[in-house]
Amino acid sequence: MSEKVKEVAAEELHQAKVIAVDAVRSGAYLYPLKGIYYFATHKALWKPLLNKLLPTASLGVGVTALMFAVTYVPQAAVLTLVNGPLAILTTVLLVLSESSTIFSVLSKNFLIDDALIDTFDGTLMTRNLTTLVATDRQIKSSSDPIARMGKIARKPFERFTPKAIIRYFLYLPLNMIPIVGTVMFVILQGKRFGPTAHARYFQLKQMKKREREEFISARKAAYTSFGVPAVLLEFIPLVGIFFTFTNTVGAALWAADMEGKSGKSADTTAPNLRHQAELAKKSE
Repeated sequence: MSEKVKEVAAEELHQAKVIAVDAVRSGAYLYPLKGIYYFATHKALWKPLLNKLLPTASLGVGVTALMFAVTYVPQAAVLTLVNGPLAILTTVLLVLSESSTIFSVLSKNFLIDDALIDTFDGTLMTRNLTTLVATDRQIKSSSDPIARMGKIARKPFERFTPKAIIRYFLYLPLNMIPIVGTVMFVILQGKRFGPTAHARYFQLKQMKKREREEFISARKAAYTSFGVPAVLLEFIPLVGIFFTFTNTVGAALWAADMEGKSGKSADTTAPNLRHQAELAKKSE
């Protein structure tokens, strides 16, 4: 039995190393940072954020303040039993995570969903991917990438499903494990966040459900490495709304680079993805 345990542990460790190496090689973890710089240097992309800044900032401040006022003390008391002095830090991270989740649900469903779509599409337009954007929205004549975009056919951002909410609360107890538990919690959140950031890209590429699954499966490590820093940025109180938009820009830049590497913006989906998925399965 002990030999079996060692064998399984060795296999899991090897798999973790492979995923970590793939994540580093992908460079996807840099795109949230690239999104910040690109957003800051392209003023045309500021319009969707500025139009929604006041209501979303008010919502973010309100949710964060309420969560700290109501939930910090009782959660700190519980975490102190298992984390000791580290409970101060882990509780702050936990409350920020909870606040971020609540804010994300409310804002993306009721306030900024259209603005994020415009930001994503506008970023693609600045990268000369007008043909890709035109697959799902009208394109007007203008030098301003945001002003060029007309009506969209569909809204791609998925609303928070009951399964996603249940999964989030199932992960919360991980924060009771000092340091390691909190790191695991953030990684799991990042793993979920990564593919969600490309929901608009999948729609513009007109991917079917199976094609999306293959695409994500072939890039599991990359999507997680993108999601972790993106989640951490959105955890930051008050300015989290700003990073929601810069993460969207970063996701669009990553999508644009994918299109550039493929060499064909109109037909890059099924054959390549199946091949990549097969290679991924062989390597497991």
